[in-house]
Amino acid sequence: MEITVDSGDISAAEEDAVVVNLFEGVNSPGGATGAVDRILGGVITNLIDVGETKGKLGEMTLIHTLGRMPTGRVLVVGLGPAETFDTDAVRSISAQAARYLRARNVRTAATIAHGSGIGGLDPHASGRAIVEGTLLGLYRFDKYKSSGERPPELDSLSIVEFDTSRVGELRTGVSEGKILAESVKLCRDLVNEPANHMTPSDLAEAALDVAKSSDMALEVLDERQMEELGMGALLGVAAGSKLSPRLIAITYTGDPANPDNSLGLLGKGITFDSGGISLKPAIRMGEMKGDMAGAASVISAMKAIGALGPKLNVTGLAAATENMPGGAAQRPGDVVKAMNGKTIEIDNTDAEGRLVLADAACYAVSLGLKRIVDVATLTGAMEVALGKVATGAFGNDRSLMDAVLSAGNETGEKIWEMPTFDEYREQYESDVADLKNVGGRPAGSITGAMFIGEFVGEAAWVHLDIAGTVRSSKVRGWTTKGATGVPVRTLVQLAQSLAAN
Repeated sequence: MEITVDSGDISAAEEDAVVVNLFEGVNSPGGATGAVDRILGGVITNLIDVGETKGKLGEMTLIHTLGRMPTGRVLVVGLGPAETFDTDAVRSISAQAARYLRARNVRTAATIAHGSGIGGLDPHASGRAIVEGTLLGLYRFDKYKSSGERPPELDSLSIVEFDTSRVGELRTGVSEGKILAESVKLCRDLVNEPANHMTPSDLAEAALDVAKSSDMALEVLDERQMEELGMGALLGVAAGSKLSPRLIAITYTGDPANPDNSLGLLGKGITFDSGGISLKPAIRMGEMKGDMAGAASVISAMKAIGALGPKLNVTGLAAATENMPGGAAQRPGDVVKAMNGKTIEIDNTDAEGRLVLADAACYAVSLGLKRIVDVATLTGAMEVALGKVATGAFGNDRSLMDAVLSAGNETGEKIWEMPTFDEYREQYESDVADLKNVGGRPAGSITGAMFIGEFVGEAAWVHLDIAGTVRSSKVRGWTTKGATGVPVRTLVQLAQSLAAN
């Protein structure tokens, strides 16, 4: 899809449809919406007067211009109350407007810059949010559909700005928004792929494409190399599958003179999770093709980081394997040894994400990474605690935690901090090894996170449990059905913020 920024008057746009906006509670539209209203003989004001148009967030009112404007249709989108308006509202209404127009066979559209002006947003933020919302809201995963005519697409969107002093910042925001949206779309594609088309080696191939796109370094460790490094926790999970595991490392060097100015992004990459010997129930097991969403988000975030070029050294690690109940699979009661020498009693083979991340964290420490953020669809307990609204965050460092939470607020990807009190540790102590891989049902997401924290050494660390936010069962705002692409934009924003500071 082509998205451009043009200087001019929205009322003169010749696209198939024009998009303007309205805050809730406004009785007489102003600005560009007011100018369009006057050309149309006050039709928008009339619709407000009769109560058909109220400006509520996400409200869509389509008006046919009947030859009074170069465009045939005007779409008035509701922005909601001015006091709660923010960039996430822009993303949401941009996505809804794009889908609304696509459903009516609109191929070209023009829009004003939502919030840039009376809404209080700077043009850069407005342009970025419009693009993110539009591209993510239009996302579809239908590559395996073989029959039927492909539905029409919205081919182009022009953001029209009357104030020429704002055009440059708008274009910068649009450019950044495209990079971020394309990276999120990559993550959604990877997670939506069926497991027979997204194996550990397929994930490594995707990482290779990402590394090549921005000339980043790529290293892929195979089973033999993992054995040499003593990654018994990761290899234990992989033992039941006939597919070989991969530890994928993408390195972006944005500050070569300061190697300690570093960030490690770690992702759980279980390309299919049957539960292993502790077999999952059949119901919804098909969704376990997406148990590699943490790894997908890290790989996709590296794509955007490489393109945006923050002054920071970032290493993305993806621990990729299947968790299958084969004849060689590890069993409950087995003991494995992680790369740092800690021994782990396997109490439940379905608690495998923390095992692969344990060795990934050890490897990150061996690389000298000072700050580590890991991402995983780790626990069903996380969805019980926070539902599908927010990602859970756990950590050992106040500064890094605050930076992650701030990045989530900036991107509209909701994150909620969870406790990591020392008292929880006794739940995953083992009688026969240093640790066991589960701590029982109480506080399951907390003990799972703290288990990973045992392997980060002295590094500042945050764990993001995306079990509840990784998928959506309905279309809402910039989120479509299937994989959400959370938390790609948060990881990128974090890298940019750390670089700026």
